[in-house]
Amino acid sequence: MTVLIETRGLSYRYPRRGEVLNEIDFKLEAGDRVALTGSNGAGKTTLLHLLVGLKKAKAGEIHAFGAQRREEKEFVEVRARAGFLFQDPDDQLFCPTVLEDVAFGPLNLGKARDEAMQLAHQALVSVGLEGFEERVTHQLSGGEKRMVTLASVLAMEPEVLLLDEPSNALDTKARWRLINILQELPQAMIIISHDDDFLDHLANRWVRLEDAKLFEDRRMIVPELRAVTV
Repeated sequence: MTVLIETRGLSYRYPRRGEVLNEIDFKLEAGDRVALTGSNGAGKTTLLHLLVGLKKAKAGEIHAFGAQRREEKEFVEVRARAGFLFQDPDDQLFCPTVLEDVAFGPLNLGKARDEAMQLAHQALVSVGLEGFEERVTHQLSGGEKRMVTLASVLAMEPEVLLLDEPSNALDTKARWRLINILQELPQAMIIISHDDDFLDHLANRWVRLEDAKLFEDRRMIVPELRAVTV
C-alpha cells in the first residue's frame, strides 16, 4: 500500500503540560480510515497539528507524500494535500458569506476564480448546503458551520482528510448525513472523536493515545491495549 503520511519517533512537549507525544511511530496508507482516540488532553489534536506543520516537533521525523517535511515551506504543500477540519468551526470560517469561505481554499491554491467558485458550489451541494451560498457564515447554527467547514476542505480536493471531532454540534439527522458523506469519499482519513458509534461506521483501524504513547486499539479482538508501531 502507498504510505501517504508517516511519523518516526515523533515527540512533543508543552512547557507546562509536559510531554504529550513520546516517540510516536505511525503510518497512514491509502485506503486507511484511522480512528484516533484518547482522553481529553492526550495529544490527539497536537498530533494532527504536527502532521501539517501547525506545530513543530521537538524530536522525530514527519514524512508526507513521498518527502520528509521539516521547514514551514515544506509543509505548505502538505496543507494543500491534507485537508484539515478544525475542532471549532469558528477557527476555520472568516469570510462574510458561505460561498466565499468555501472558495477561499481553491483560490489560495491558485485556481482561477470561476473554477474556485464552481468547486465551492459542488462542495456545498455534496454536504447538503445547496442554496446557502449567500448566507452570512457567522449567523449559521453550529451544525451548519460544521458542514460549511467540511465543504471548504472538500473544495480543495485533498488526498487526505484530518478530521478533528467532525460530529461536534450536529443533530441526529446531520450526524447521519455526515456519516454517509464520509463513507462515500475516497480519501484516507484520520478521525478524532469521542463518539465510538460514529467511528464504528467509518474506521477500519483504531489507535489510541495514552500516557504520550500510541497504542493499537484491539478492543474488538482482545480486551487490552498494547504498544505497537502502526
